[in-house]
Amino acid sequence: MKGFFKYVLATFTAIILSTVILFFLFFGIIGALIAHQEKPVEVPAKSILLLKLNQPIIDRKPVLPFDIRTFSRAQRMGLNDLLANIQKAKKDPNIEGIHLNVKFIPTGLATLEEIRTALLDFRTSGKFVTVYSEVYSQNAYYLASAADEIYYNPTGFLEFVGLRTQSPFFREALEKLDIEPTVIRHGKYKSAGERFSEKGYSPESREQLNKMIHSFWNVMRKDIAAQRNLTPEKLNQVAEELLISSPQAALQLGFVDSLLYEDQVLDLLKVKAGLEPSQELHLIDLNDYSATPAKREYKGLAEDKIAVIYASGEIRDGEADDQMIGAEHFTKEIRKARKDSTIKAIVLRVNSPGGGSIASDVLWRELYLAKQAKPLIVSMGDMAASGGYYISCMADSIYAQPTTITGSIGVIGMYINTRGLFTKIGISWDTEKTNSYSDFLSGVRSATPYELNYWQSMVDSMYSTFVRRVSSGRNMSYAQVDALAQGRVWSGTDALELGLVDRLGGLNDAIETARHMAGLSEKYRIVELPAQDEPFQKIVKDLTRGIHAKYLEQRLGIQAEYLNTLQQLFENQGIMARLPYDITVY
Repeated sequence: MKGFFKYVLATFTAIILSTVILFFLFFGIIGALIAHQEKPVEVPAKSILLLKLNQPIIDRKPVLPFDIRTFSRAQRMGLNDLLANIQKAKKDPNIEGIHLNVKFIPTGLATLEEIRTALLDFRTSGKFVTVYSEVYSQNAYYLASAADEIYYNPTGFLEFVGLRTQSPFFREALEKLDIEPTVIRHGKYKSAGERFSEKGYSPESREQLNKMIHSFWNVMRKDIAAQRNLTPEKLNQVAEELLISSPQAALQLGFVDSLLYEDQVLDLLKVKAGLEPSQELHLIDLNDYSATPAKREYKGLAEDKIAVIYASGEIRDGEADDQMIGAEHFTKEIRKARKDSTIKAIVLRVNSPGGGSIASDVLWRELYLAKQAKPLIVSMGDMAASGGYYISCMADSIYAQPTTITGSIGVIGMYINTRGLFTKIGISWDTEKTNSYSDFLSGVRSATPYELNYWQSMVDSMYSTFVRRVSSGRNMSYAQVDALAQGRVWSGTDALELGLVDRLGGLNDAIETARHMAGLSEKYRIVELPAQDEPFQKIVKDLTRGIHAKYLEQRLGIQAEYLNTLQQLFENQGIMARLPYDITVY
């Protein structure tokens, strides 16, 4: 027996020691990876910056350079990092040009516009931009059209068919489950609940979506035509008649410049960089180049700052993360920026479909106070709609891209009755209450007509508040705002004509306007808010919070998106200022 206990004790001790060793080894490896990521990389003369843009591009660079759950490279890249490095490369005497590798870019058109603009600006330095791919999705080709030369694989595929947007509808699925959604709205175009209550787009939804994607299509055709010596009309014909049936057709139509394999492209890049055939080609990866600091045009650390506050994701109460705008957390950050005397102006970068109406108003109030203290400029990303527009409307100046999705000034109320579902699986509900409506919004009975009227009055009241906020912020009458509101979404181009935004442009344009309004010289620095987690904090959060989501993504793939949509049905009960659909333009 004594020998048995010794064996158990030895085994237990070995397990503990092994765990401790693995723990320190794990974090030692992570620390080494992070340290390597931050170590400056030497950029030899005649180098080329390589941009592989085949992953989602979010507004702000992720804290970790890798996905802790899979130990692979980060699945997302930051637009802020991308733009900063293109600007840095423009002034770097060791960088001869930029080479893009693109296939599918799962990101919004407004983000692609910002990158396109940065690449075109880079070309004004006299340096080159080239691109190569075996496959060009339509969005990838739109970005590629900013290059001096487009190289295409002789057996590749290029998509150019026009734009579409499509949404899943869950009414029949909910009927089979005996789930009864009730949607109250103000604004005939405010159709956020339609995906649960209808089988397809309402006439109003179809009208606004059709106008919006045609506006986007006009922008794409105009931009591509300007760089490829084509006309918008010719581009529309190519899409309408599916004329790009082969790489040879793409070449003949002027969509690409050469049909080459990748090894031939690399040889060509040597020539463009001014290298001899025997010399080594230096392609500098974006992640490596990011670690190389840009040369400052002044000495010392600038005291004056411009705060860039990134508001990305749904607007909700409570805390925030890099994909969620938590009102409690964001108000603290905005307040800090307002009270910090070294911060001379604030740029709010909004990329949000909206969310909770109360949370949106809480953020509006804090931003309103910030505007009284210092210049406040808004830069809209892929979308700043509904609650995203709510928190933007009071700014001194609003920038949007032509393909930004904005507007959606409207409110909905959602109520879900799940009693039928519980009955199907043998669960019954009974209630005792003190008042007639104590079980209103309990989720296990239908709403009465009196309750629906009460709910409608709350939605109407919130809509009125929303319109007043916009009316005050945009110096328009209530009637003017109400006429173009009604929950309707607009492209950035249309929003400019309607007076909902002030200028077309990107984040850098907004920062430059903030600098001028604050009366700053060129000597200033950017501080990005909210402060991101330290790498090890982020690791712990990702490990504890992200495993379930990652499992669903791996098991369900694209279907996980639909499961998330159904989850929103239950999470978004209450009064919402949110985009009608999760609009994706293909």
